[in-house]
Amino acid sequence: MADYYELLGLSRDADLEEIKKRYRKLAFKYHPDRNEGSKEAEELFKQVTKAYEVLRDPEKRSTYDRFGEQGLRGSADSGGRGGFDPADPRAIFEQVFGAGGFSGFEDLFGAGGARTQRTASRKGKTIRIQVSLTLPEVAHGVKRTLRVSILGECEPCGGSGAKSGTQPVVCPGCGGAGEKRHAQRSVLGQFVSVQPCQNCHGEGRVIQELCSACRGEGRTRGYEEIEIEVPAGVTAENFLTLRGRGNVGPRGGPRGDIAVLIEIEDDPRFSRDGSDIFHELPITFSQAALGDEVRVPTIEGTAQVTIPAGIQSGDHLNLKELGLPDLNGHVRGDQIIRVAVWTPTDLNSQQEEALGNLRGVEALAPEQIRRRTHRGFWSRVKEAFTGG
Repeated sequence: MADYYELLGLSRDADLEEIKKRYRKLAFKYHPDRNEGSKEAEELFKQVTKAYEVLRDPEKRSTYDRFGEQGLRGSADSGGRGGFDPADPRAIFEQVFGAGGFSGFEDLFGAGGARTQRTASRKGKTIRIQVSLTLPEVAHGVKRTLRVSILGECEPCGGSGAKSGTQPVVCPGCGGAGEKRHAQRSVLGQFVSVQPCQNCHGEGRVIQELCSACRGEGRTRGYEEIEIEVPAGVTAENFLTLRGRGNVGPRGGPRGDIAVLIEIEDDPRFSRDGSDIFHELPITFSQAALGDEVRVPTIEGTAQVTIPAGIQSGDHLNLKELGLPDLNGHVRGDQIIRVAVWTPTDLNSQQEEALGNLRGVEALAPEQIRRRTHRGFWSRVKEAFTGG
């Protein structure tokens, strides 16, 4: 499924009113009753409703912002707020619009209430930061203190943007509404188009004398130290959202968010697949034939591993629960060791003699090994990916 914010056409710092407005518009557009027989519209209706069901709930939204859909799967609360099952998009639709269904869309066609003065300013933009973690940090979680460049409230004007001793005044162009409406009649009724007021740029107020410190912005740039706590088990492209910790909005607007994108540093010792990690262990002919005890690197340090006699190149040894935890912390993956029998390429005379003596007494490879050796290249590639 597409990103919930992209699906609804929202920025990641959208407030509840914006979320609800976008859902109303898209639910109306794709509702099955308006698109009879269209499977595509029905599926889109379900998707936008599912996105709305998550983003309207602060707890679910926070989980989604941090861990995506993967984090939501681990939540015990799958019923949504108010007891509505997210599998029933019509129930959520009726919760928003009432049992009357489409009657809830009157505001879209100019039947809304009277205009009021706009008092809320624009929210600050989200700050995006990238944080790189090692696999041991992923295994245990980590706290970091970040020094972040942030737009904070301008002290001389208190965030108003106006010269000290003055205040912004109500916009004469829109009477403080921050918008202008234009009504137009058609055969379907009256339609009302709403556009931001160009005089005040949608804020409802204008500044007559600008603050010299911030030039009317109401904010100045500085640095803040932000502490973040990254839980164990995160993956690359997960992100943490620190709500209300970002840039102050222009002229007294609320703070935006800080989005912390997680990146995982490459570790030459390991590769990762979900909660499992893989390590390749090169061994000699004699170790493969006779067996041995060796130490291998792990995320926690090292571990003793027994190589059984007769092990073949490509065989796996499993170290239970030495991988990474999942995001919920309930399950830990394994460390899987792939054995690679090393073939020497630069033999000295003593080694050549020893191997020559071995060749005189060793048995032929078993039939199944010879068959595996002579398989085509693509057959071996297929087995590597399918396990078959």
